[in-house]
Amino acid sequence: MSFSTWVAGARPRTLPAAAAPILAGVAAGLGTTPAPPLWRLILLPLLCLGVALALQVGVNYANDYSDGIRGTDDVRVGPVRLTASGLARPGAVKRAAFLCFGVAAVLGSVTVVLSGHWWLLGVGAASILAAWYYTGGSRPYGYRGLGEVMVFLFFGLVATVGTTLVTFDSAPPASWVAATGIGALASALLVVNNLRDLTADAEVGKRTLATRLGDSGTRVFFVALLVAGAVSVLGVMALSTPWAGLGLLGFVLVLGPAARLLGGAIGRDLIAMLQATSFTELAMAAGLLLGAVVGR
Repeated sequence: MSFSTWVAGARPRTLPAAAAPILAGVAAGLGTTPAPPLWRLILLPLLCLGVALALQVGVNYANDYSDGIRGTDDVRVGPVRLTASGLARPGAVKRAAFLCFGVAAVLGSVTVVLSGHWWLLGVGAASILAAWYYTGGSRPYGYRGLGEVMVFLFFGLVATVGTTLVTFDSAPPASWVAATGIGALASALLVVNNLRDLTADAEVGKRTLATRLGDSGTRVFFVALLVAGAVSVLGVMALSTPWAGLGLLGFVLVLGPAARLLGGAIGRDLIAMLQATSFTELAMAAGLLLGAVVGR
């Protein structure tokens, strides 16, 4: 199998969701606390980024493997499915997932050693377990409508506040508020993904939050998450600098696609919504970081 096929199977459209909490975490620290030594300000966020990217790719491969062997990916719209399509052996996809988890574990351990926050080893282990059991194991929580909750927790609160903590040795309120917004947008990504697959998931008994809320309820929930993301920027502005408002500019990217989603877009039309949401999250985080730099 070609390298490009493995890249497609890693679902690169989701990767901005791994980078966004790192940028937001640095932004929250810069906007509210004294700057750490330059090596710490550069190296530790880069290590956090490596951990987040490895976990994101790992959970994508793990999802591909677990859904593929269960048969729940047999009829899907969207990114290539390596296992279900027969492009890769299930064992190879599983090994790719665990290789990514191993990379995350190594980079996370280095981060812990350099930062001195040893208790974060437990958080890192929990993150890897959450990545696998999203669709893995005998009772995957993603099949019980808990996917968005865990995404909010690990790709929102843990990733954002964790970055601030290891970089600045503190977790100010601005970091928690930013983390809430990042977590909301990361969850919105999963909501769109599950809305796209709602019919297929319902047919195979995959009880995602979308299948529980129904089509219209899922669309309303998505918009509510976008609003939560925007409100969080206002909170960061109040706690740090008005320049943090630059994070609101990113929401321009999602206005048109969100209108189409509310208008009833389905299937492949939702793929553009995924990309727009992903880049909105990244743009929001970048705007927060730029605002923190300008406002210092």
